[in-house]
Amino acid sequence: MIKNNEPELTIIIPCYNEELSLPHFLPEVINFCQKYKWPIICVNDGSKDSTQEVLNTYGSKIKVVNNKVNKGYGGAIKQGILKSETVYSITIDADGQHFLEDIEKLYICCIENDADMIIGSRQGQKSATWFRNLGKSFIRLVAKMLMPLKIYDINSGMKLFRTDLAKKYLSFLPDTMAFSDTISLVFINQRHRVLEEPINIRDRIAGVSTIGIHTAFITIAELLNIVTLFNPMKVFIPIATFLFSIGFFWGIWILAQGKGLSIGASFLMIMGVLIFLLGLISEQITRIRRHLIDK
Repeated sequence: MIKNNEPELTIIIPCYNEELSLPHFLPEVINFCQKYKWPIICVNDGSKDSTQEVLNTYGSKIKVVNNKVNKGYGGAIKQGILKSETVYSITIDADGQHFLEDIEKLYICCIENDADMIIGSRQGQKSATWFRNLGKSFIRLVAKMLMPLKIYDINSGMKLFRTDLAKKYLSFLPDTMAFSDTISLVFINQRHRVLEEPINIRDRIAGVSTIGIHTAFITIAELLNIVTLFNPMKVFIPIATFLFSIGFFWGIWILAQGKGLSIGASFLMIMGVLIFLLGLISEQITRIRRHLIDK
């Protein structure tokens, strides 16, 4: 049941060069949110077109945040989260790909399940290109290798979450497109209740997506950063074990041939031990930081 007396959900829309899509999409969002009194925050992320002028035409119907320079997709969402004053916030894209009824669907699912985050899952939906689908699959594979996941669509642009928790972790989240993936991993790693709910998507109304192959590499780098930050042994132990094992069996094989102790094998084993010790140090630092976060 959705309450109409007090707004409990803020819609955050990051906008970058969306002058063509906003006049078609934003009026629908405004009309939809007015019946629930849900505030709308549009973050103009240093757009080079007339996005700011388009947003200003809606007056008090929306709250506009203007970034003087482009901070990135994650940076724009961070600004929206900081301005949000409701219990929950939801992010949607400005290109018109999301259906508004899914906002209500995710909100009801969150309330009924007492969840901390609901991810709008696009599983089964056709991606814009096979290349993008391949990139998403590769990112999911890397994420599952680093952290046990039951979530399929960690990089979905439609996410509903508790605002206070998101604000708590903002300093750990990147300003890039990897924001969508990393905020999911942070909530999961911190043992918050994260669920998925199927949504539908459609083709963008106008404009061109800025997502490319560089986005996938940046995202993987940020995933490694987050996992190293919260659970470093997930990264250090496999590397240390691999190097030590190669060095050990290589050294045994050479020693068995009567050729003495291999310098190369010894070097690999020492490297394995050093990386393991670095992992232990990182784990201790991580525990200190976790303690500070939980305060």
